[in-house]
This record gives sequence, structure tokens and C-alpha cells, in this order.
Amino acid sequence: MRRLIYSMSMSLDGYIKGRDGSFDWSEPDDELHQFHNDRVRELGCHLLGRRLYETMLYWEPGGQDTSFGPVEREFAEIWRALPRVVFSSTLSGVEGNARLVTDDVVSEVRRLKEEPGADLAVGGATLAGACVRAGLVDEFQLFVHPVVTGGGTPFFPELDEPQALELLETREFGSRVVYLRYGRALA
Repeated sequence: MRRLIYSMSMSLDGYIKGRDGSFDWSEPDDELHQFHNDRVRELGCHLLGRRLYETMLYWEPGGQDTSFGPVEREFAEIWRALPRVVFSSTLSGVEGNARLVTDDVVSEVRRLKEEPGADLAVGGATLAGACVRAGLVDEFQLFVHPVVTGGGTPFFPELDEPQALELLETREFGSRVVYLRYGRALA
């Protein structure tokens, strides 16, 4: 069974976007971007909600953008090749190596986890929140940036009961971003 990984950047106070919707404080330097490249290269599929999908469309033509450095061009190539599933009830179609799912997130994610292949990643607060609440997320990868936004879109959804986690890995980058990797605690 494939693991489902929820991975996003967040502020020290737990938000993936500030109150005004901005997340420019989370732009990675080359060291952190290379780390992301290496992680994404290992995935079998990425699951996205509509807003994250629209944000990531930036990378579709990115390999040809001459203003990109080598790390960004590498990411664009990795991203375009990676199969993606976009969950949305408002989109009528998707681009690139993506397919659209318009209903029943939980059933589709369970089905995807049961397929053979490399791990899955989920991104976007609403979609990931549904997966967290359904107990489908096996691993959390947080990139904690040294900024306090004071509000915005939270990384974690509201839960009916706590989910115990076990710390698997930590790493600090030169940019002072701290990577925390947690797995579900075994009872």
C-alpha cells in the first residue's frame, strides 16, 4: 500500500498562507528548492485541490523560462512528468499530466493508496484537511519558516480527536527553515 504524505510550507504559527492570502515568505532558496526537487522526484503521484493546482500551473511552461536557474528548471521538468490528480467541483478540465476528479475525495484517495507504486503526496489545505480528518495521511512533512503571520489558512484542519504522531526526522536549512517529518504513531 502506498503512503500518503501531506507536505507544505508553514509559518511558525501554523499557517500556509497569511490573512491576505500571501505566502511569499515561503519562497525557497536553492538549497531548500533542491531538497524539494529530490523529494518530489521520488513520488508516484501528487494530489491537489483547485487552488494549489492553479498556483502550480506556473511550472507547466517553466522548463523553457530562461529566467529560471538550474534548480527551478529541474523542478519544472520533474513536476511536468509527475502524474497529478486534481480534486475540484468547479474546474471543467486540467492541463499537463493531470486528471480531474470531481467527487468523493475519500474513496478516490483510498483507491489510489491501494494501487501499486511510489508514495502519494497531498497538498492544499482543504484537500489535505479532508484526508487528515479521514485518517488517510500516513506522514506529515512540515517546512516551518521563521515568520509569524498572525492568521490565515491553517496547515492542520480542526479535528474531532487528536492524532498521535512520531517524529521521524528533522533538518535545519541555511535559510533557517526547519523540516519536520512525522509519521502516525503506532499504538
